[in-house]
Amino acid sequence: MNDGGVDEQRDGGARDTIDAGHRMVRAVGEGNASLGQRVADYFDRLTWRTPIHDMRLKGRYPRKLLAVPADPIAGSAEYGEALTAGWLAWRTEFRALDEVTFASSIGSAAFDDHAQSFAWLRDLWAAPDRAAATRTAEILTQRWLAVHGERVTERGWRPDLWGRRMLMWTAHAPLLLSSTDLIYRSSVLSAIARGARHLDRTADKTPVGVRRIASWCGVVAAGLLIPGGDPRRAIGETGLERALALSVGSDGGIASRSPRDQLDAIELLACLRAAYDARRLDLPEGVAQVLARMVSAMLGTMMGDAGLSSWQGTGPVAADEVQAVLHASRVVRRPLRQASNRGYQRIAAARSVLVMDAAPPPTAPSAAGACASTLAFELSDGEQRVVVNCGGAGMIPDAGLSAGLRSTAAHSTLVLADSNSTALLPDGALGRGVSEVDLSRQESDAGSRIEARHDGYARRFGFRHHRTLTMAADGLELRGDDSLVPTGKRPSRGQVPFAIRFHLGSGVEVLASADAQGATLMTSGGMTWHFRAGGATVVIEESVWIDPEGQVVPTRQIVAGGSADPGGASVSWVFKRAR
Repeated sequence: MNDGGVDEQRDGGARDTIDAGHRMVRAVGEGNASLGQRVADYFDRLTWRTPIHDMRLKGRYPRKLLAVPADPIAGSAEYGEALTAGWLAWRTEFRALDEVTFASSIGSAAFDDHAQSFAWLRDLWAAPDRAAATRTAEILTQRWLAVHGERVTERGWRPDLWGRRMLMWTAHAPLLLSSTDLIYRSSVLSAIARGARHLDRTADKTPVGVRRIASWCGVVAAGLLIPGGDPRRAIGETGLERALALSVGSDGGIASRSPRDQLDAIELLACLRAAYDARRLDLPEGVAQVLARMVSAMLGTMMGDAGLSSWQGTGPVAADEVQAVLHASRVVRRPLRQASNRGYQRIAAARSVLVMDAAPPPTAPSAAGACASTLAFELSDGEQRVVVNCGGAGMIPDAGLSAGLRSTAAHSTLVLADSNSTALLPDGALGRGVSEVDLSRQESDAGSRIEARHDGYARRFGFRHHRTLTMAADGLELRGDDSLVPTGKRPSRGQVPFAIRFHLGSGVEVLASADAQGATLMTSGGMTWHFRAGGATVVIEESVWIDPEGQVVPTRQIVAGGSADPGGASVSWVFKRAR
């Protein structure tokens, strides 16, 4: 059995078993931030600008760091060369360095966060011209200090960005502190000390999830690398373990359920481990155990091309980025096949890999890209993604398109009455919908079977969506059954239209059959898959897929449509690969 590009990995003797029988997966997390909480957070940020907070940041600053960690993630020499030539590049966005003043927004929110985090320092580190890289790093750091060094601002002093900046500034101190300008060097070291004091007071007020993890990583790194930091380090380790307990489930999945956030959190802990290495210390055992579980959970969303699948606002993360973070983590684990409370199910059979969302959408306040994707799946054949989700809602600056990418219709699952299984509210938050998923999984010599149903349509239409997926042991056949089962509480009146959508991966050509009951798929690798459906009319429609760089790629989708009467409806379908 192939685990999608991952070797049969050692995991300390642990065995990823599949627990037979039914279980209920319920919505977990702190829920969307309440109005009261948002108001409290707003006023807390206002206090950053007060003389009292400024007094708290005053104090001695170090003349040097105790050690310089080695950044475990290699930068891009191409992006580093672009920086020395006057351009800051990230994903599909490029900005002239003259625009990068750190005083105002110059791109998408994600681009601005990238600039503020100083993660581009690793690209400069990889640039071939070290002298030019050092000059560029000093120029940009001086600009940041001119705007934010002595004045606490909401943009520059957001705790999670300070946590990331702390990791980057300390790991790439040779780029920042090789200057002969003593005033500039003192300003950098003073900013590091002030940033550490700011994090001491704000890290635990950051939203649960990857942002709180980043904030506490900054506290611990400061405790490790600033002289006299042992008390801060002890407090930081306690805070980090508390943040991980709130942000990461027992199965290793992060609260936002986003594979991108999962990868990001693993990278943060890998960078923090480098700070421990620089001091010849070990990562705390509790943190190391969570890191190991997080790696296994992340691999559980990996497809046959060794990249991550598209869930909860995330586009497909490319294999080289995943492998770089895996290497940095120094964790060797098997992919998690069954997440107990974060909800992803994975089947790997020969060349085929399937990942299914078998849980309610995330409810954590940090889950900004949460999607109504319950019971959707992705399927790959070797390195070819055959069935996908559109993905990438959090990567697209267009608000309208981003909202559409979060919808149920943008995922490979059943859509009832052209509505979302979980409501997406105008302010971006989640409304009513899926609150629990009833799940069962069985394994046999013949293959793997997942049976799940959700209650997202029960309140509005009186139906539960019941989906069964069965993959043959040789990976050549995937059978499915989608049923709308009456709940008996709110019987539907008349016919209710439904559409079962199967979005196709980039490079997959599709031709509908003449009888409107099936289609033939041809992959770019020369493989042929046949699709048939019973109980629905099959048509081919346009679709889009967001690639790893955030580009919108035109694709196609198979739509099996019909109507449910008050007694419900059932559609059986199959994907079968030609030998």
